[in-house]
Amino acid sequence: MHRRRCRSAVLALGVIASLLVPTIVTAPPAVAAPSGGKKVIANLFEWNWPSVASECTNVLGPKGYGYIQVSPPQEHVRGNQWWVAYQPVSYRIESRKGTRAQFQSMVNTCHTAGVKVIVDAVVNHMSGQDAGGTGWAGSSYGHYDYPGIYQTQDFHHCGRNGGDDIANYNDRYEVQNCELVNLSDLKTESEYVRSKLAGYLNDLLSLGVDGFRLDASKHMPAADIAAIKGRLSRSAYLVQEVIHGAGEPIQPPEYTGNGDVHEFRYGKDLARVFRGEKLAYLKNFGEGWGHLPSGSAAVFVDNHDTQREGGVLTYRDGGIYALANAFMLAWPYGSPTVMSSYTFSNREAGPPSDSGNKTRNTTCYSGWECEHRWRVVANMVAFNNATQGADVANWYDNGNNHIAFSRSGKGYLTVNDEDGAVNGRSYYAGLPAGRYCDVIHGDFSGGACSGPVITVDAGGWFAASVPAHDAVAIHVGAKLS
Repeated sequence: MHRRRCRSAVLALGVIASLLVPTIVTAPPAVAAPSGGKKVIANLFEWNWPSVASECTNVLGPKGYGYIQVSPPQEHVRGNQWWVAYQPVSYRIESRKGTRAQFQSMVNTCHTAGVKVIVDAVVNHMSGQDAGGTGWAGSSYGHYDYPGIYQTQDFHHCGRNGGDDIANYNDRYEVQNCELVNLSDLKTESEYVRSKLAGYLNDLLSLGVDGFRLDASKHMPAADIAAIKGRLSRSAYLVQEVIHGAGEPIQPPEYTGNGDVHEFRYGKDLARVFRGEKLAYLKNFGEGWGHLPSGSAAVFVDNHDTQREGGVLTYRDGGIYALANAFMLAWPYGSPTVMSSYTFSNREAGPPSDSGNKTRNTTCYSGWECEHRWRVVANMVAFNNATQGADVANWYDNGNNHIAFSRSGKGYLTVNDEDGAVNGRSYYAGLPAGRYCDVIHGDFSGGACSGPVITVDAGGWFAASVPAHDAVAIHVGAKLS
């Protein structure tokens, strides 16, 4: 295990450079709303609204992303830390990321580019500031006093642990009625509170939002979420944050009746395999590992929480992180989200901001990591789109860290995470005969490929050499002839 961890840190520089080359594309003419075949979500964590709009037009739409997830848009407490956006002060759509008008413009622009919008919605709690203060947009507030919205009777006061905080995650009542790190916990069983929360979500729906990621869903009974969902003005995609805890009474399957649920075990298991185990173990990854049913699972290599907590792969892992994302986007389990981070040196650090803590426009690779643009990640989005509905076939592994599989007549991926190259090996892809762009190393555009071309013969076979800690991917959407 230690050997593999060390060698992961010293991947060949040429391979890393190949895997991480960013993709910049020119915007095509406006297109209609995306079809149901575009499932991949890009989590543009803490991007401001003008930058999100520009990215939808110039990168996300052209590359085939189906959705973006944006950070909480409501008024929040002041400060620069990443978590201030998760401490609401009011439900005004005005934050360090921009104004209501900018948010509306962003949604419209993304829709024009064929990208739907998911909002990270904070509905479990309000702020965690004992002294109160003034929010980003000027609203005054107290810990349990939000003028015109909530007062003390609208919050849980569980009377435990000397400060109402959660201490025992094996106690269902405590997890759902006490405070998560001092955040004032809304009484979501209250009809009044439900009406206020639904009002906020419906306001976002009126601006064209297509779905919600419900933050801290584990801290609300599934029935409360169902009641709020029932008040929505129209249908919307819903994904709930429910972290699995072994032996705990509250488990992710309780929430699948409301919509998708984040499968937090996915990223940790994937990291463990890529860092210290065998890729051959991935043959039945997902439900075969006891994870949620595929149709209910929202998966990711890392997200804004887990990348700060450890135990997962992040942008700091370079090439191995790119390979894990390639596997996720090729493997038919769950709904995948690609993380797009800003650079951070400590757990609390907020996004690049001006002197007033207003989030700066995104400049990729200068304070912003933009993993969604890395060539291998961005190009595997089209692989995911092209292979929707196709089962896994033609699995191969060497019993260790060289694997390959097809997506039944639509695509093929081989990953060599060994310390040495695999030279001149033949692979059975089962794809139609022809010439295909290797989208791990080249961009397919206008019928041409900027990188290596793979030739599949009449029998469905191709030959390729795969360097150490590298991959090859082809699919029917990147076929030259």
